[in-house]
Amino acid sequence: MSQFWSQVVHTLTPYVPGEQPKLQNLVKLNTNENPYGPSPKVIAALQREAADTLRLYPDPNSSHLKAAIAEYHGLQANQVFVGNGSDEVLAHVFQALLKHELPLLYPDITYSFYPVYCGLYGIQYQTVPLNASFEIAIDDYLRPNGGIIFPNPNAPTGIPLALSEIERLLQANTQSVVVVDEAYVDFGTESAVSLIAQYPHLLVTHTYSKSRSLAGLRVGYAVGNALLIEALMRVKDSFNSYPIDRFAEAGAIAALEDEAYFQQTRQQVIATRSILVAELQDMGFEVLPSGANFIFARHPAHAGEQLASGLREQAIIVRHFKKPARIADFLRITVGDEMQNQALITAIRSII
Repeated sequence: MSQFWSQVVHTLTPYVPGEQPKLQNLVKLNTNENPYGPSPKVIAALQREAADTLRLYPDPNSSHLKAAIAEYHGLQANQVFVGNGSDEVLAHVFQALLKHELPLLYPDITYSFYPVYCGLYGIQYQTVPLNASFEIAIDDYLRPNGGIIFPNPNAPTGIPLALSEIERLLQANTQSVVVVDEAYVDFGTESAVSLIAQYPHLLVTHTYSKSRSLAGLRVGYAVGNALLIEALMRVKDSFNSYPIDRFAEAGAIAALEDEAYFQQTRQQVIATRSILVAELQDMGFEVLPSGANFIFARHPAHAGEQLASGLREQAIIVRHFKKPARIADFLRITVGDEMQNQALITAIRSII
């Protein structure tokens, strides 16, 4: 029945998300979900929202959420855009700000949704190779382009880019938008939000899925100059005028207001990440420096696919990327809680 497809459908290679298995007693370290649940204040807010008002549409502008995000970052509400997870926000960013005659630039090893959006929206792009240490090299981006996008820290490597390097890029690249995708920034990487006032061509995206433990609610946002946000709003209002539902807005606001819980849980992830890295290094693993809630590691004597398969046999799932070949022996491992991490270490010891 594919003769009924639009022409663009034939050319798409969809994004493949991390596996969400239904097995019992599984140690799931493959999709970078937070091992700690959301703030109790979030649960209370969701319970309050389960009311007769669900028969009414939500606020199409998500005004309360935008105001809360703006206050948190010291911005104005017209500098905030919200959507169903950062993936939807990024989809609007690609359509509204990154489709130009010159090619979009992004790393050759990075979030694999970027090429999907380029295919969906017909955006020309060029990938920029990471250096020998798997780092983003800013000098390689100093060339004509229709936009630049990269995660910070990068994914799947987890390596953070210094804020001074981002500012150097912004100073040199003034004729196109620079998008910094900060999905994992709260786990030890310095945010570029502080640069927004100085650089009107900077857009920063965030998600509540990771550090706020709300992957199940799907809330993401972008912050930047009001004119950039207006472009996103024009696309959003031509696509879906009610993006954030009542539960998502209430839960996101409650999560943002519980700063103590946020700081406690993110510091727990950072602390257990350090322990996990040290134990893997003791077993001979090379572990790339991480500013995220995951690590990227390989063992010189064991193929990545073999390790991933061996762990699966012991009901532990991690993420393995077969392509590109340069990272085929790496495993991307979500930082779990202490019990999950210990189960992983015990299983790896039995394999190697």
